[in-house]
Amino acid sequence: MRAALHNLGCKVNAYETEAMQELLEEKGYQIVPFHSEADVYIINTCSVTNMADRKSRQMIHRARKQNPNAVIVAAGCYVQALGNAGGQEKGIDIVIGNNKKKDLIEILDKYLKEHPEKQVQELIDIHHTKEYEYLHLSKTAEHTRAYLKVQDGCNQFCTYCIIPYTRGRVRSRDKQDVVNEVKALAENGYKEIVLTGIHLSSYGIDFKEDGVQKEDLLTLIKAVHEVEGIERIRLGSLEPRIVTEEFAEALSQMPKVCPHFHLSLQSGCDETLKRMNRRYDAGEYEDKCKILRKYFNNPALTTDVIVGFAGETEEEFEKSRSFVDRINFYETHIFKYSKRQGTKAAGMPNQVDEQEKTRRSNIMLKMNREKQRQYEESWMGRDVEVLFEEIFLKDGIRYAAGHTKEYLHIAVPCGNTAECEWLNQLKMVSLIDNSQIIH
Repeated sequence: MRAALHNLGCKVNAYETEAMQELLEEKGYQIVPFHSEADVYIINTCSVTNMADRKSRQMIHRARKQNPNAVIVAAGCYVQALGNAGGQEKGIDIVIGNNKKKDLIEILDKYLKEHPEKQVQELIDIHHTKEYEYLHLSKTAEHTRAYLKVQDGCNQFCTYCIIPYTRGRVRSRDKQDVVNEVKALAENGYKEIVLTGIHLSSYGIDFKEDGVQKEDLLTLIKAVHEVEGIERIRLGSLEPRIVTEEFAEALSQMPKVCPHFHLSLQSGCDETLKRMNRRYDAGEYEDKCKILRKYFNNPALTTDVIVGFAGETEEEFEKSRSFVDRINFYETHIFKYSKRQGTKAAGMPNQVDEQEKTRRSNIMLKMNREKQRQYEESWMGRDVEVLFEEIFLKDGIRYAAGHTKEYLHIAVPCGNTAECEWLNQLKMVSLIDNSQIIH
């Protein structure tokens, strides 16, 4: 049978989608592109914003239109949220909630055998789920870098966020299981591992013995660092409070760790952060950035910022803009606040209108482009190590492209016979001008 998969949302979702694809391949399914005709379509949905909900619905309907007789499977956060609210989405044959994706083959087999007339919902009570869902990968769509899910769930309950309601509480993956998968990926040629999770900084808080936490993110990183064949370890989004002198110093002593840190901010204004329930203030966040810059040479610091959050005044926005300006991030991902039904912020007073959100977003985006240019300029005249990931032709010239440890995307001419020599190789490159950087 032919199966097609489509992923929406975060890197955790992407990992789960690839793991489900591997399960299908092992069962003998032929994997085909999502835009082609298939017997089974699997859409791994997202619900982080209203736009994500809309895209999830669109992909479900597109799959049904492509083959009206196909089995449509919708998994993940959007359908989990619908299930929590007692709703259903038309056009779906099988609903698979979070923590049930590992059972995809069993669920499909049962459905195809019995072919019930009504929609099948494979949901669990995500609020009381304590078991980590074990999915595994031996290969990914990328050939040099592998994203690895090591943690699920979140205990933070930020007032704007639906994810704790769709993913449940923190569950961590066994450290040895992580190491075993990293070893398998290394044996298959992968040189870079990216550790990801819904709330990565919380890794290990559920591993307690006599009330004492046995593992944390740092011990996991150290274990992965020991795996032969892995040349780089990159970290997913971190909460500021995990960054201590001890944490940063320990990372700086592990040469495989990439000096590319995504510290979630959301706002540079203390009043807004408090309404968001972010559990730190701007001063504390700035101190964490200083710590990272103390232990790493010119690290790439990136972040997320929400503009137009409920009640954000012009004065509060200006505080946030000024803070982001002062920190000098390499890249700032800007999001216009999106009300999520079921969250506390959705009912807050003084909601900002869409036109004003767009204006504030444009101001931040313009500043981001300038900060990105400044950071890239700071690397000119230096030699950088690049892990090459692809070969492409442009204007008749063959280029090799890849990323530095700081995630600068670099392209250099490599000659007509160099493909085998450059792909998945680490090479030193002299940065001369911005034309070598891909955006």
